[in-house]
This record gives sequence, structure tokens and C-alpha cells, in this order.
Amino acid sequence: MEIAVRPYRADDLKEMIEIWNEVVEEGVAFPQEELLTMESGAAFFAGQTYCGVAVDLQAEKIRGLYILHPNNVGRCGHICNASYAVRADLRGLHIGERLVTDCLLQGKRQGFRVLQFNAVVASNFHARHLYERMGFVQLGTIPKGFRMKDGHFEDICPYYHEL
Repeated sequence: MEIAVRPYRADDLKEMIEIWNEVVEEGVAFPQEELLTMESGAAFFAGQTYCGVAVDLQAEKIRGLYILHPNNVGRCGHICNASYAVRADLRGLHIGERLVTDCLLQGKRQGFRVLQFNAVVASNFHARHLYERMGFVQLGTIPKGFRMKDGHFEDICPYYHEL
């Protein structure tokens, strides 16, 4: 599979929404609980500073995506935040790494100086391993900061990376 990461286009929305909703429905990584519709998804992705998609060039299909946006405003407006989603049946193929790499470049291009993740679920070992391998620094642990789909609470780990 040959993957390229590029800016999203309107004709990508259906596949992007399917992948995003898959992660939301799993209930173990994203804070959102509401699924995106075509209308709400179009507004959601258009409202980001940047959205990148991982495209399988042979199949011409979206395999993953990320959103990039400010983490805060004003004196903290130089800090951005991002979320990543990869199709469940394609995880472990380094698509996430390609998305994070592109996101770090785009964050800098957009004028941000720090990329911060507010709520990486502690049990999301694959994501945490990837972030740490790519030079992200864990800031600590927030006990019981994330409510899992089944209702129990897990710790979250904030991370950052200077751009």
C-alpha cells in the first residue's frame, strides 16, 4: 500500500466521516460522543485550521486523517492540538506515523510553536508508543480523566512536542 498525506478535499468527506465515526463509536480514544453526519462533518472539518488525509494511492481510498487546530487563544494561541484516526482494519501499518509526521510539519507551517495532546488515554499503548518514539514528552497523568464507552474511567496523559 502506497500512502500519501495531502490536504482534504470536499469529495473526501464521506470516507473521512466514516473513519472518524468508527473511532467515536469505539469510545476509547476521542472525547466526542456524537457521530458526524454529512452536514455536521462538513462543518467540523471546515472549522479546523488544517485537515490531512492519508490516501492509498493504488485504491484511491482514504485510510486515515487528522485534524489540527489551536489548543487555546491569545497568549497560548501558539499551541496547537490534533487528533488522528486510522481505519480499524488498517491500524499497525504505520499510517498513523505518516499522519503525525505531516501534522508536525503543517503545525509549524501554520505558525504554531508547540503541538499538545490534552487527553491521550493511558491504555492507548500504541499511540503513546508512537508519540514517545517521535519525540513527544509526557507532561504527567490526570487520574480518571477519560470516561470509556463502558462507563469506567481511565487516566489520561498529556503530551507535547515543540515545532
